[in-house]
Amino acid sequence: MSNGQAFDTLQIHGGAAPDPATGARQTPIYQTTAYVFRDAAHAAALFGLKEVGYIYSRLTNPTVAALQTRIAMLEGGAGAVCCSSGHAAQIMALFPLMAPGRNIVASNRLYGGTITQFTQTFKRFGWSTKFVDFDDLDAVKAAIDGDTRAIFCETIANPGGYVTDLPAIAKVADTAGIPLIVDNTTATPWICRPIEHGATLVVHSMTKYLTGNGTVTGGVIVDSGKFDWSASDKFPSLSQPEPAYHGLKFHETFGALAFTFHGIAVGLRDLGMTLNPQAAHYTLMGIETLSLRMAKHVANAQTISRWLEKHPAVGTVTYPGLDTSPYKARAASICPKGPGALFTVQLKGGYDACLKFVSSLKLFSHVANLGDARSLVIHSASTTHSQLTADQQIAAGAAPDVVRLSIGIEDPNDLIADLDQALKAATA
Repeated sequence: MSNGQAFDTLQIHGGAAPDPATGARQTPIYQTTAYVFRDAAHAAALFGLKEVGYIYSRLTNPTVAALQTRIAMLEGGAGAVCCSSGHAAQIMALFPLMAPGRNIVASNRLYGGTITQFTQTFKRFGWSTKFVDFDDLDAVKAAIDGDTRAIFCETIANPGGYVTDLPAIAKVADTAGIPLIVDNTTATPWICRPIEHGATLVVHSMTKYLTGNGTVTGGVIVDSGKFDWSASDKFPSLSQPEPAYHGLKFHETFGALAFTFHGIAVGLRDLGMTLNPQAAHYTLMGIETLSLRMAKHVANAQTISRWLEKHPAVGTVTYPGLDTSPYKARAASICPKGPGALFTVQLKGGYDACLKFVSSLKLFSHVANLGDARSLVIHSASTTHSQLTADQQIAAGAAPDVVRLSIGIEDPNDLIADLDQALKAATA
């Protein structure tokens, strides 16, 4: 869907054109609930999925549609569906695939909120999750059974800096005849395009690097358009007749866009996890500078991680760009432009030193977010990963003696100075 243009061009022009009514160059915020139909036949065609257009903003909106097109182009997908948050995107990605009694196989190195969603909330749907070390391919294969409907992982795990071997996991998924879903939030399509490594679906919390300014929440599911949903009877929502649309078969009717159309016509219709047009507008503007920001994020992370690694108060730094990282070679292959700007730092002073360190920082903001232009810090074990057991925290890279840093685009010398004074305060 990239139409041959370069990333830097697509991040500005993808999905956007001058407004036909006014000539406005920036995509307008279409702040409207509903849309006037041309006539009764037009309305019937839209509701019957015989014509593409706008009905009601829970389903489709021109501002949101522009954003969906842009992200699909940047990720190299066939289509995309935007929704209200990254967690909403995960539910919507799995919704057409799952049913009571079904399960997914997921990496044990995931964001703590995702693990909680997968272990607690999924139970209410009758879904279950098997967590596996994705460096052990035999364990991944062994975890897949007749009820498994997807494999889920992150490109660069939050918070531990683990880089997934996407081609190897994609091969396992292909052999099992199930889709691979990859959370690409911490990498962004500028660093990695998981579809090129075999992913079926890509999800993002657009709240993070895509928007880049910490103003709005949003999520997106990008469909590769390459999976054969009719190859088996595992995915009846996409391959079998849909009662709500008079027996229409999504895969038979829409082909490569089957998952995208289902996400809008069923997912957004019934789950209602709608992205509002103003949030879409903020994200469209943020994406215009994505490549510029990510280059600076990565450069700063390289500089700061190297400095931290040599500091006497620091035990380990998990940045995959360091020579000491066990994932450096993999990162160079999966993320050739650099392995993002999120990593953890283990402090020799332990839990108490981490709390003092976080409280002593002045330039870094202590918030439950990442991917902002500003540098951010959090102690994951007592916050974002506090719902997990001690073993789960360690597996996820969020042990009690670890802090997570999201490196922003400020001057790196100023960030180092702030880190230095905070480390001194933490070890005084």
